[in-house]
Amino acid sequence: MLAQYLKRKGSRVLFVREPGGTKICEQIRKILLDPKNAHMSPVTEMLLYMASRAQIVKEMIEPALLAGKIVISDRFLDSTIAYQGYGLGMDINLIKTVGESVTCGIKPNLTIFLDLAVKKGLRHRESGKDRIENRSISFHQRVRNGYLKLAKKEPKRIKVVRVQKDKSLTQEKIREVIDKYVI
Repeated sequence: MLAQYLKRKGSRVLFVREPGGTKICEQIRKILLDPKNAHMSPVTEMLLYMASRAQIVKEMIEPALLAGKIVISDRFLDSTIAYQGYGLGMDINLIKTVGESVTCGIKPNLTIFLDLAVKKGLRHRESGKDRIENRSISFHQRVRNGYLKLAKKEPKRIKVVRVQKDKSLTQEKIREVIDKYVI
């Protein structure tokens, strides 16, 4: 919805999802999200996310930025810090070091964290949960708290938008934030 909004405003936009978005990244996504891979180690998980990110940066994000496009990614390095760092207890400095390398130093100018109480968020995913969504409520709470800590550390870059019951109200809040940065 955000990409469509920016395009209507005249911006050239690339929207990508992580993990995914390229042939290789989609294959990595299948491995990461498959509930059959329940015993994947945290290090393996982090490295697979980073491998997917390295590929999408080289194949899609860098070329788009060089062409002057706005890139919208539904996840990026903050997600790995939140999920594998805060959620799984991995060393956050290690994640940042690996992340700096795989992103070629690319860092978002703006990150929007869509905040929703954990139980409410998971209720939307009751059927067909993936490997990550199947984790405990306490894991998901640590992830949410991790995002909120990141937002507190970098309030100019990371904006928290509370998810509303009505999608259009949430989009309105996102657009208010975006308009201050882009338009």
